[in-house]
Amino acid sequence: MCGGSASGKTTVAKKIIEELNVQWVSLLSMDSFYKVLSEEQHELANRNEYNFDHPDAFDWQLLTDHIAALTNGASVPVPIYDDAHHPRRGEVRMVHPARIVVVEGILVLYEPQLRERFDLKVYVDTDADLRFIRRLQRDVVERSRTPASIVDQYLATVRPSHEQVIAPSTR
Repeated sequence: MCGGSASGKTTVAKKIIEELNVQWVSLLSMDSFYKVLSEEQHELANRNEYNFDHPDAFDWQLLTDHIAALTNGASVPVPIYDDAHHPRRGEVRMVHPARIVVVEGILVLYEPQLRERFDLKVYVDTDADLRFIRRLQRDVVERSRTPASIVDQYLATVRPSHEQVIAPSTR
């Protein structure tokens, strides 16, 4: 399940899981697989200058390893990422193997090795204006950010990454 930031990926994924009405479905969010930031990257993140929407922001190997383990019947310790403060927390969330594994995130369809593992690929196509409004509302409420900082980040990294990397993955 792929789509731009605040496109509704998580909502759609959860609705699909609910509608499937089967007992064993696992959900992985790419947000759990952001890389651990260096001190310099953390400073950039605190100034809203780090590009969380770029492929380099993700730990692709860990995500791929976790999907492989789940499909081979093993449980995996998924990192818990703190969106407001940017580090991975010390705790993990255990995800258990399931017949259906739903993976959602902005770049789920970007990485060829990952994309090839999926039986079904879904792109949540949401108008850019609506995505921006949702992101603005979410980041003010959930991440205690100012509207100005959200607009600056959107223009500097979110929108360009969407146009250069995320949107092309619809193909």
